[in-house]
Amino acid sequence: MATSTHQPLAERLRPKNLGEVIGQQHLLGPGMPLRIAFESGQPHSCILWGPPGVGKTTIARLMADAFDAQFLSISAVLGGVKDIRDAVDRATAARDGLEQRRTIVFVDEVHRFNKSQQDAFLPHVESGLFTFIGATTENPSFEVNSALLSRAAVYVLQPLGEEDLKQIVVRAQDIQAVPAIEVKAIDRLVAYADGDARRLLNTLETLAVAARAEKLDHIADEWLLRVLGERMRRYDKGGEQFYDTISALHKSVRGSDPDASLYWFVRMLDGGADPRYMARRLVRMASEDIGLADPRALRLALDATEVYERLGSPEGELALAECVVYLAMAPKSNAVYKAYNEVRAFIKSDGTRPVPMHLRNAPTKLMKQLDYGKGYRYAHDEEGGFAAGETYMPEGLNPPAFYRPVERGLEIRIAEKLRELRKRNHGVSGEY
Repeated sequence: MATSTHQPLAERLRPKNLGEVIGQQHLLGPGMPLRIAFESGQPHSCILWGPPGVGKTTIARLMADAFDAQFLSISAVLGGVKDIRDAVDRATAARDGLEQRRTIVFVDEVHRFNKSQQDAFLPHVESGLFTFIGATTENPSFEVNSALLSRAAVYVLQPLGEEDLKQIVVRAQDIQAVPAIEVKAIDRLVAYADGDARRLLNTLETLAVAARAEKLDHIADEWLLRVLGERMRRYDKGGEQFYDTISALHKSVRGSDPDASLYWFVRMLDGGADPRYMARRLVRMASEDIGLADPRALRLALDATEVYERLGSPEGELALAECVVYLAMAPKSNAVYKAYNEVRAFIKSDGTRPVPMHLRNAPTKLMKQLDYGKGYRYAHDEEGGFAAGETYMPEGLNPPAFYRPVERGLEIRIAEKLRELRKRNHGVSGEY
């Protein structure tokens, strides 16, 4: 039997418990849905939806370990009805055997199974013969039968962040699987991985083999580009680093240049960037640079993302291109973005101020006796639906206006509305 040092790096670093899982804390952190499921002692059928290399298989295996269940894995790419029948037989044997073990059936790329194959799981999921866990990179709303979908919770996994990926590099170095790596080279590897831990680990393994062959104890960025030149150039065509190109796209959209925006968008696709990553960036641009000047931009970005999920490449890329042009031509405002960051900075430096009594909720008799909610004016009962003169900030707090709408797009009307409300509040023309 091969020793652990001969196992692929991805397998050697696969988490053995929830504490070792990197990323997905919105599901696995304390009090989060999957953590609660693990701690409940009762497994349930679910579908793990997310891009490649974010931990879907790992979570399924950890669930089997947590419940001391037999773990059966089926690849929907290579498997078929025969594999499903074999899983049913093995689950029945485990249930009726001396140990009476539970079974978890994990189906990778479940969206590749057709309707009849997916239907084959239904009676066994309903009877409780096994717990079904499906993994998919596609939107389950479109790719998984509604009958199966109704019997399984859907958990959305996110691409790993830069710090998550850097943690993986550190773990690989901790077990001496790779030599020391220059900071610039790590940044390049993280950008290339684009949220995919498997891609990062496979690349690290390739580098480790090449470094041993050349008897290197240090990986420099220049050597990295030489060893993985073709792979890196495809992702970062022309030699620029990936994040320089996405910066050019973002700034072209912000600068309202549709031709340049399309150019950089297509450059990135041609360079091998994941269209899903591009879609996420477009959503961010709609929020950060357009905001309330044109709220339709965010909806269009989300719609374009959904169209891509449904059609895939290359057809779905046209919807993303349409979004790029719209964002470039939309009126621009970062007023909400600036206001949000100003409030975050203010709250971080300010003390914890109590909620004013008139704004507190009073669901009990005792709270009412303590004057919780006393004096609160219900805006809907006031003239024009606005309680002029009412205050909503903590007592003693009179900060400058955080939100300052620009004179572009819909924010022109928002600014007019703010001036009117401030005039009613103070009896004078409001300034911001």
